[in-house]
Amino acid sequence: MLTIDAARTRAALSFPTLIPALRSAFAQGASVPTRHTHAIESGGRHGVSLIMPAWNDDGYFGVKVINIFPDNGAVGLPGLHATYTLYSAQTGVPLASLDGDVITVYRTAAAAALGASYLARSDARALTIVGSGRIAALVAQAMRAVRPIETVRVWNLRPAGAEALAAALRDQGIPAQAVTDLQQAVEQSDIVSCATLSTEPLIQAAWLQPGTHLDLIGSFKPEMIEAHPDCFAKASVYVDTDEAATKAGDLLRALEAGTLARADIRGTLHQLADGTLPGRRDDSEITIFKAVGSALEDLTAAALVYEAARLPT
Repeated sequence: MLTIDAARTRAALSFPTLIPALRSAFAQGASVPTRHTHAIESGGRHGVSLIMPAWNDDGYFGVKVINIFPDNGAVGLPGLHATYTLYSAQTGVPLASLDGDVITVYRTAAAAALGASYLARSDARALTIVGSGRIAALVAQAMRAVRPIETVRVWNLRPAGAEALAAALRDQGIPAQAVTDLQQAVEQSDIVSCATLSTEPLIQAAWLQPGTHLDLIGSFKPEMIEAHPDCFAKASVYVDTDEAATKAGDLLRALEAGTLARADIRGTLHQLADGTLPGRRDDSEITIFKAVGSALEDLTAAALVYEAARLPT
C-alpha cells in the first residue's frame, strides 16, 4: 500500500488533466452511495464528519473521511481536514493512502471549472472569488483552464484574507486584486465563484448582470448559504448531483421562498458531460452552478494521483 503525502498528491494534480478526467467520469458515471453525515461535539466545539465512498468500472474503490469545523479559524487551523483511502474494487486490497485535503480542494475547484465550461460565457474574462481559503485559492487557476480570464478580484469577510490571496495569485502570475466592495465586484464580473462556509447570504440578486455565471461551491449543509434566494428566480440553475437539492442551504431556502421549484433545476454535471443537456443557451442568460461535492470527483482525482505514483521515475 502506497502512502502518498500532500506534496506528491499536489504534484500529480493539474487542472488541464483533472478537468478532462472529471468530464469523462461524470459522463461515464460511477457507483456513489449517499454520504454518511455525522455531527461531532466535544468540549464545546462543533463540527461535522462526512464519509464518502465510491467505486467505478476501472477497478477503483475509494473512501474519503472529511471533517469540517467552521470555528477552527479562531484557533489558527484550517476548517477542513480529510483523509482518502484507495482500494481495488475487485479484491478490496488497499492500494494507497492519499492526502484528502489536497484531493478535496483540487477536485472542488476542478468541478467548478467543469461546470463553468458549460455554463459561463465563452468570452468570460472577469472573475470574482468570494472567500480566501484553500479552495478559493485554486479557483482562478481552475477557471483559467476553461475560460480566458484576464481580471481576478478577491473579496473576503476578513479583508486581510483577500489581500493575502490576491498577493499569492499575483506571485503565480495571475492578475489579481483584493476588493472591499462586493456589490461592485459582482456587477463587473462574468463569473462569480463563492467558496465560503457562510451561513448568511452574500450575493444579492440585483447584483447579477445579464450573462453572469454564479458558482456556489462552498456551502454544503442546510444551514449554509452563499446566495440570497432571490438570485434563483431569474437564473438557469444546475447542480453537480441530484443530492445538492436535498443538502444545500442555498437551494433549500430558495425552494422554501418559492423563488425556485425542483422542476426549475435544469440538470446535473452528468447530463452536461454526456451531452444530454447543452448548457448555456445565450449570452444574456444568468446561470447558477450549485455544488455540494461528489465522491465520484474524489475517486477520479485519487486514481490520477495513484497512477502517477506508480509510474517509473
